[in-house]
Amino acid sequence: MKGGILEVFLESAKGIRRTNLIGKPRYYVIIECGIQHHKSKTCKGDHHKVSWNEKLTFELSTYEYQKLTHLGLRIMDKELFHNDTGFVGEAKVYLDEILVEGNENGVIELTPKPYNVVLDDETYKGEIKIGVKFIPNAVIREGGKEVVVTMERGCEETVWSKLVDFCKLSWWRLSVYGRKQTPKCV
Repeated sequence: MKGGILEVFLESAKGIRRTNLIGKPRYYVIIECGIQHHKSKTCKGDHHKVSWNEKLTFELSTYEYQKLTHLGLRIMDKELFHNDTGFVGEAKVYLDEILVEGNENGVIELTPKPYNVVLDDETYKGEIKIGVKFIPNAVIREGGKEVVVTMERGCEETVWSKLVDFCKLSWWRLSVYGRKQTPKCV
């Protein structure tokens, strides 16, 4: 299947709202990318600083990433005595420029940066820090549990470059070997 890979590095959050009154908060993030969504691992921590350090990967068809406008992040807190979870806040990362530049350059990677966390009442409280990497024109093949990603236009170049490198290495070995065998004149 031809498409693109969007990797989201969920680093940390700080200054976010605490929703439970008893016990330590256990935060997780639901990341929505188009119709797909992933749930991060749960992280115990203080609302002043929470660290996930987790990479989540979205495999998108060409149609999906051309229609994609933003990435939605919902920070949730598992409640101690309830099965339901508490909504902490949300953030949106607009992807238009990232996807366009990734298509032009082949790959784009943005280092983690903070985004404001929006509460229910449309006010801001805290920030979440994420990084994004986009790989367009990838061929995605399912192989058991693994996903093999190869760059579409890089396949021919890789085979050709390996052949050229092999030839260069062979000539270099011959020239070095030939120099060692030549006797030195005094």
